[in-house]
Amino acid sequence: MAHRQHKFTGRHMAMVLTAGFGIVIAVNLVMARFAVGSFSGTVVDNSYVASQKFNGWLGQADQDRKLGWKVTAKRVFGGQIQITATGVPADAQVEAYLSRPLGEPATVNLTFAQESAGRWVSNEAVERARWDLRVVINADAAAGQPQGWADVVTLQ
Repeated sequence: MAHRQHKFTGRHMAMVLTAGFGIVIAVNLVMARFAVGSFSGTVVDNSYVASQKFNGWLGQADQDRKLGWKVTAKRVFGGQIQITATGVPADAQVEAYLSRPLGEPATVNLTFAQESAGRWVSNEAVERARWDLRVVINADAAAGQPQGWADVVTLQ
């Protein structure tokens, strides 16, 4: 069986390069479209004002870490959010704010009822989606307990 030998010419090389770069450009355009379409807004409204507050935010975060409170959040049956916190005073009040990191911007304020010591369940059900959850715990200021604490947890 005789095989015919084909010459690899400049035309073949041009087709290979065109196809290769065409694929790379097409993938980049699709990924850029997804990135722009899923961005829900700005991280901060005014970067200058945010830069002025940055050191204060770092100081607050350091104080929060020194409290030693550990907070976890999960979705429970019925769509409510359950917060479990260790090291938190028994009479602490919990509230939370949900914001959507992707897609259509949305925010939800949650109130909580204490289920047991160190465990709270939201009064509101939350639709299943990806959320950033900012938990705020207020302890009894009269008893010398910390007045505010926050943590951000991503729920899916």
